[in-house]
Amino acid sequence: MSAVGNGNNIFWHNCPVGKPEREKLLNQKGCVVWITGLSGSGKSTVACSLSRELYALGKISYVLDGDNLRHGLNKDLGFKAEDRAENIRRVGEVAKLFADAGLICIASLISPYRRDRDFCRELLPEENFIEVFMNMPLELCEARDAKGLYKLARDGKIKGFTGIDDPYEPPLNCEIELRQNDGVCPTPCAMAMQIVTYLEEKGFLQA
Repeated sequence: MSAVGNGNNIFWHNCPVGKPEREKLLNQKGCVVWITGLSGSGKSTVACSLSRELYALGKISYVLDGDNLRHGLNKDLGFKAEDRAENIRRVGEVAKLFADAGLICIASLISPYRRDRDFCRELLPEENFIEVFMNMPLELCEARDAKGLYKLARDGKIKGFTGIDDPYEPPLNCEIELRQNDGVCPTPCAMAMQIVTYLEEKGFLQA
């Protein structure tokens, strides 16, 4: 007798209304905008700014914020390497569903390891995964320290903190890189508009 959940007796069920039909209805193309970077680099702020700009254009998006998800979907996970990998895997799978629904899914997570981000990229057609690297210097992120986490990490009260005693692996081939210009950080709105421009140029804002 086979057990429920055995890979041999689980089958994919197709529905007559698919992604193309949903995209036509919404007049946009589903994709994942994956914003990665150090704590304090501005990921969440840019994600929300991007969502607001898309809303102003009549486009539907949804933000998957790393901290917010740890209040629910990922509240059972810690910050060990294996837990971080599972955290990203779950978010990647959820983001894939949002994109399949025809939405512009904005995932905002530190996601420090390339292999985990690459796993999420491989879940979608290549052009539907847009990696955005918040390339802000550690000094700037630590100076902001809105949550007081860098100080705790420096004081040894938090172990395995990305950028302090755990590595951040920057993207090697991201679609968009957001960084300072002559030592000045662009406004969240300006950075969000860089992403909007990319989405427009690649045809995601129309069906």
